[in-house]
Amino acid sequence: MKNELPILLVEDDKVDQMTVKRILKQLNADNPITIKQNGLEALEYLNDPANDKPGLILLDLNMPKMNGIEFLKEVKKKLPLKLIPIVVMTTSREEQDRLDSFGHSAAGYMVKPVQYRHFLQVMETVYNYWLLSESAVA
Repeated sequence: MKNELPILLVEDDKVDQMTVKRILKQLNADNPITIKQNGLEALEYLNDPANDKPGLILLDLNMPKMNGIEFLKEVKKKLPLKLIPIVVMTTSREEQDRLDSFGHSAAGYMVKPVQYRHFLQVMETVYNYWLLSESAVA
C-alpha cells in the first residue's frame, strides 16, 4: 500500500525539511521519510540497491551540487526510477523552471507557500492525490 512506501524529500533547507515532516505527521502519513540535501545525494541513494525505492519524491529545484532539474533529467532516463512520481516543490515562480520540470516528466509543480496553513493545504493535496492516483509504482 502506498501509505507504507517511503517518501524521498530532496531539500537543502532545514526549515522546509522540518515543515514537510511536521505536515506529513499532521496528515497522519505513516510513510518513512528519507531526506537528501541535493540531487546528487538523492541520485546516489536511489541507485543503491540496498535502499527501498520511494513511492513519491518531493523535489526542490534550487540546491547545491545537483539542482532539481538536473536530478529530474537523470532520474527520468532509466527504469525503474523513471516510474516514481516526482512533485517539484519550490519557491520559484519562473515560467522556465515550470516548463523544464514538466518537460522532464515531473508529476506536478507546486510553489511553496510562505504561510504554514497554505503549505499544509498544498501538501495535503499532493499527498492525497498520490494516495488516490493509479501509478506504475505500487
